[in-house]
Amino acid sequence: MNIVRFMLQNRTQVLELTSEHLWLVGLSTALAVLIGVPLGILISRRTHLNKPVLASANIIQTIPSLALFGFLLPVPWLGARSERLAILALTLYALLPIIRNTFTGIRGVDPAVVEAGRGMGLTESQILFQVQLPLAVSVILSGIRVAIVISVGLATIAAAIGAGGLGEFIFRGLAMVDNRVILAGAIPAAILALLADLGVGWLESRLRPR
Repeated sequence: MNIVRFMLQNRTQVLELTSEHLWLVGLSTALAVLIGVPLGILISRRTHLNKPVLASANIIQTIPSLALFGFLLPVPWLGARSERLAILALTLYALLPIIRNTFTGIRGVDPAVVEAGRGMGLTESQILFQVQLPLAVSVILSGIRVAIVISVGLATIAAAIGAGGLGEFIFRGLAMVDNRVILAGAIPAAILALLADLGVGWLESRLRPR
């Protein structure tokens, strides 16, 4: 119960760091969606771009998070604001599941349905927006769901460069060798990841084609 007492005593700071965490995750995920979904659509149309785009996103995933922060730190505009650096890094990490699922979802639409749309006189853009994307939306949301959960976890590392978030408690607790402080950051982060997973999962099931 010590952890509960500690969190209640420091509830203002817990709420403040949680809001910072949500800001980092929300903005980076939104940017990843704005970049990843169009890229997924592009490689579904231009299949020769499939391997280089997915390979690039895969390579980013293999870079350890602290190493990526370190690589980006010397960049003038980014390094001047740790928040910008953290948002860029989280956006890069979130791209792979969004690009891959957008590509998979669109390519997984039944060809007979696409041909039926063409037979009705739909243009390629109409087929994309009226046929393929509505049928692929649950698969795309599945990728966004994975991206959010990844971002919630990785955002705790952003505290190492002074970007704030619940990682502040975790790193502070490690320095103090105090499990209460570590858990004050880890528990809210785990709850955020669980709520995001359940929320997007519910939306995904609601939008899944019947």
